[in-house]
Amino acid sequence: MQKHIRALLDGYLSSRSTELDEYVVERPRNPEFGHFSSNIAMKLAKHFRRRPLDIAEEIRSYLGSPEITLPDLRGEGVETVALTITTAAPGFINFTVDSRYFQRLVEEILRDGEDFRRERPYAGKRAQVEFVSANPTGPLTIGHGRQAVLGDVVARILEWQGYEVVREYYFNDAGRQMRLLGESVYARYMQLQEQDYAIPEGGYEGEYITDIARRFREKYGDGLTGDPQDRRFVDFANQEVFLIIRETLERLNIRHDVYYNEKDLYSSGKIREVLALLDEKGFVYQFEGATWFKATAFGAEKDRVLVKSSGEPTYRLPDIAYHREKLLRHFDLIVDIFGADHHATYPDVESGLKAMGLDTGSIRVLIHQFVTLTRDGEKVKMSTRKANFVTLDELADITGTDVVRFFYLMRSMDSHLNFDLGLAEKEGDENPVFYIQYAHARISNILLHSREKGIDSWAEGNLALLTEPEELELLKVMDEYGEVMDLAYQTLEPVNITNYATASATAFHKFYARHRVVSEDIPLSRARLKLISAVKQHFANLLGLLGIHAPDSM
Repeated sequence: MQKHIRALLDGYLSSRSTELDEYVVERPRNPEFGHFSSNIAMKLAKHFRRRPLDIAEEIRSYLGSPEITLPDLRGEGVETVALTITTAAPGFINFTVDSRYFQRLVEEILRDGEDFRRERPYAGKRAQVEFVSANPTGPLTIGHGRQAVLGDVVARILEWQGYEVVREYYFNDAGRQMRLLGESVYARYMQLQEQDYAIPEGGYEGEYITDIARRFREKYGDGLTGDPQDRRFVDFANQEVFLIIRETLERLNIRHDVYYNEKDLYSSGKIREVLALLDEKGFVYQFEGATWFKATAFGAEKDRVLVKSSGEPTYRLPDIAYHREKLLRHFDLIVDIFGADHHATYPDVESGLKAMGLDTGSIRVLIHQFVTLTRDGEKVKMSTRKANFVTLDELADITGTDVVRFFYLMRSMDSHLNFDLGLAEKEGDENPVFYIQYAHARISNILLHSREKGIDSWAEGNLALLTEPEELELLKVMDEYGEVMDLAYQTLEPVNITNYATASATAFHKFYARHRVVSEDIPLSRARLKLISAVKQHFANLLGLLGIHAPDSM
């Protein structure tokens, strides 16, 4: 409806030979101000040097009592919807829409299903979303879980807008961390043979290390006791941990299309190419045996080491090379999802790309804050090296995967997330995800009950009978779906969807508490059954976007 109202207002601007792009048409919070409101008169005040309220009255007079022409949903011509226009100080123009506009949403949702309000403006575009990207040194923790769920839902938002999305996982199975992993497995392997052998300093001590060592022993026997750096320990542990990681992600309804190994950047010569390009452009130099990048040329406070004097690259170099490869793969949009610990490092990567003459305009970086889990009022510490960390699987065992996903999405990315385990364990409607799922399940039960009562079809339900305030409020909330999805795309913040899903559930539960759906009034029953069938589809759409089940019973 906003675009139709905006077309009317643009008509007024044309009549005055005036152009104005920055005004808005939005939904006012106070229902007394109608269904939609615009600040156009206040934006025009400087142009016309007049009081905003006088301009608003002039626009109202110009528009008169307009009718919006909409396509008939059954393909039988067109329908018209009347607008009532009022003004309010200091210069707002308010629009109230005829109830027929909201009633017709029922037919629109039932017709379009999961494609309701989905216009696919980016069809034919390709996007890549990189997320999780934890090195295979241990099971995913609750800290990894937030990024995993955020990344998956960001990908779903892009797909809803029409993008073909590649979900990518970037990892490194080499380097010091992996050596420590191999040596940790070796230590447990020795201990299983009743040998007194300690975990190396800085090594990994979780119970999963013992499990891996036990499986290693089953495969290789007891003969490998001479070399703690035997590559077989690292390779075996890498495979085992990655299997654990992938199974955890699949359990949470998360899958990646591409697994990109950092080692490939070295073996393919991409690292050498990056150094050569930076050198050619004059952005690297040697100092005290190390290779430095002139980050100060791009606004950094100091230059950065790319290769240490020992010959070992810092993490910045492969990260620059990896993002160069992303750009060379010609995605229309590249989304990186990082934890807060990457906040200060990505600017160096972007500077490295710009130094090579690459356009970074297609890259969007999303930074999320950390997660705190509390149990019995105490903070639960996390570490992939110690035995006291909480795995994502353990969390899912306690609360269920739907709760895990929803709780990770309940706050904006830039907010610290306190994962309230006490609330997550509750099975009543005070648990926010159950509150939404109950709406879907309750509707399924009502529809089943209606058939038992002999109302087998609601297809011809008369939607004009839907005139109660709670019915129209529920329809008004559903009408916001496309706007919410556009906002979710603009911000790439899944919290917009969880908040909207909660608001939708509140509107439905309020309607359900005040009105019987199946009653002795058969025409009204059919109309309300048709309404709640559309609402059920609405909840299925929202829960699907969040990767959460839409149950028919609970």
